[in-house]
Parts: sequence; structure tokens; C-alpha cells
Amino acid sequence: MYVAHLSLTDFRSYDTADLGLEPGVTAFVGPNGQGKTNLVEALGYVATQSSHRVATDAPLVRHGAARAVVRCVVVRDDRRALVELEINPGKANRARLNRSPISRARDAVGLLRTVLFAPEDLAMVKGDPSERRRYLDDLLVARTPRFAGVRADYDRVLKQRGALLRTAAQARRGGRSGRRAENDAGFAAAGAGDPLSTLEVWDAHLARYGAELLAARLELVEALRPLVAASYAALAPDSAPAGLVYRGTLPEDTEGDGSGAEAGDAGPADRSVLEKRLREALAEVRSAELERGVTLVGPHRDDLFLGLGDLPARGYASHGESWSFALALRLAAYDLLRADGGDPVLILDDVFAELDSRRRRRLAEIVAPAEQVLITAAVPADVPPELAGARFDVAEGSVGRVR
Repeated sequence: MYVAHLSLTDFRSYDTADLGLEPGVTAFVGPNGQGKTNLVEALGYVATQSSHRVATDAPLVRHGAARAVVRCVVVRDDRRALVELEINPGKANRARLNRSPISRARDAVGLLRTVLFAPEDLAMVKGDPSERRRYLDDLLVARTPRFAGVRADYDRVLKQRGALLRTAAQARRGGRSGRRAENDAGFAAAGAGDPLSTLEVWDAHLARYGAELLAARLELVEALRPLVAASYAALAPDSAPAGLVYRGTLPEDTEGDGSGAEAGDAGPADRSVLEKRLREALAEVRSAELERGVTLVGPHRDDLFLGLGDLPARGYASHGESWSFALALRLAAYDLLRADGGDPVLILDDVFAELDSRRRRRLAEIVAPAEQVLITAAVPADVPPELAGARFDVAEGSVGRVR
């Protein structure tokens, strides 16, 4: 798989941009703040319908414009497909395939597959659990696009159940009248006026979608574990071995020795078991949830533990080890997607400037064989010799090919 053409309209700093691409290595070179990352961010957005830099769509639209449009020609198995995505902040996005509308924009996820390395990846190691959950869920969607719908359904139920719990908590404290509480979004969605009578319904929804998401995450961690260990060893051969453990809010998932035995017991055939356990766990924390007004159990509170030997990477890994771990997570994702069929497009956004010479060389050697590699760099010297190829200079909103 590779991108043969990229066109932008009112995306980030570009009123328009139009460039042809090809397999192999392409570098976008220019000073910071000139729009290099905007180009690769656009491709990442087509692939995932999210940005690695911001949480909402509004910053993606050029100031003063109402919408942004990203068009790219994707070549896979010698077939060309034109994918168009219209970004409408505050409204539903629109998508087209070969100029024909797609009913839902999220159905375009999977038409382009990318693995993006960026300085923000360090947060997967040093940041909050939400960063690691996002890593797992984005990879799930890249491998199996229908999980975009599963994740959206879970988030929707979680939001509605949370509104119901908040209303119940406020009513317990005497902060709202019963009639006003009925107007809460949670009551509107449930179609009932008594919060306690509707919680069982939302528990069932949350457990069903949560079990599907949890089972998929557990399987994914099992598949990632040896790939992350191998990639980390290649990048940092003198460091302690890297390990992964999925740590969930269900009692049996909260402890582990790094072997993954607990996670491995919950495969696709066990989703009904996970659903039952989720419902039981929700019942056990009911009083605490009603007191605090939040959902305390479920995949939204889980974490992916990253270990180096017997120690957690977070708080113990050096800066170089943290970078190596983040890179190993992305390389493992690339290996999984490639095993599914076809190389994803590799994007390295200002990564080499963050690495010492040894890690820079090792990473370049690993990614060089990929079908298409897109690199951003502030100066030509940041691009390793092993990744010499096409080059575009980016300056003052313009993009021009120089090699």
C-alpha cells in the first residue's frame, strides 16, 4: 500500500496543496512551523479520522474557512482508490470513495492504513493510561475497522450512563428536584424518570459493548507482546527486556507477572464470560458509583502496563529507554498490520531529531524496507543516509519537490 497523490483544501495552514508521491522514502524538509507535519497529519487523519496532535477537529480547518477537505489516491495491490474526507467541525464529517458518497464517514476508516511515529508518542510511556488505551484502540480499528463502531457505541453508553449516575448523585445530595432531574440527558435517553430503575438497562449495554472491546484488547496485547519485545531488543540491546501486561478493572485482571496468563484466558469465545463479569463488577460498585456519580468499572479505566525487566517503564526508564519503548510499540503495530496483508504507510514525524545516533541508525535500518516511508525533518541532516530518497522542501506554505 502507498499514497500516490495528496491534495489539501483549507487544511491547517494550507489553503491548497497538491503533490504527487511514490513508493519508497519521501522526506519533507523545512524549518519548524512551516507546515511539514500538517501534510502527514492529513494522511493520518484519513486513516484513523483522528489527529495525533489535537483532540478535536476544529484546529484542522484553516482559520476563516468553514471546512477542510483531504483527498488522497491510495494504491493497494495495483488498484487505485480516491479517498476524500470533508472535515466539518461541529457537524458530521463526509467521505467519498472514487467520488461516490459513503453513508458514514467512519466507514472510510481502513481504506488507508498508516503507522505514525511522532514526538507525542513519548506520552504512551510517560503519560496517563488514556494514551495507552488509545494506542490499543487505534490499532484495533486499523486492523478491524468495525471496531470504530464498537468503540463509538461504548463511548455513547458510557456518556449516557454517566449522566444518569451524576443525576442520581445530585438527587441523593438534594441538589436537584425530581422533575428537573428527569430532563437530564441520561433520563431522556433511558425514557424513564427513576435513575435506579434504568441503571440495569445501561449496565447491560455497557457490559455488552465493554466485553467486546475488552476481549479484543486482550487478544491484541497477546499478539503484541513478542513483537514489542523483539523491536525493543533491536533498538536497545543493552537494556532490560520489554514486557506488556493488560491491567483491567475486573478483579482477575488487576494483577499479573508479565506472562499474560490472565489476559490469555479471555479469548473471543469468552466474551459472554467477560460480559457476565462486567455486570457483576458493576453491581458490586453500585453504591460507590451512586455516591461519586461516575462509572468505576470498564475498559475506559483500564491500563496497559509497560515493563522493563521487573520495573515499570513509567518512572524508571531513562529518556532513551522511553523513546525506544515508544518506537517499539509503533514497530510492533507495523508488524501486525503487515502480517494482516500489505505494508501500511510508515510516517516518521520529526522523530530522528529526538534520537541519538545509535537509535537513529537502528530505526532507519528497520523501516527502510517498507513500501512507503514519509519523513518530516527540520534540516536535511536529520534524515539518515539509509533513508535517502525523494525530497520536498516546505517553506511559507508552499511545498516543492527538489529531488
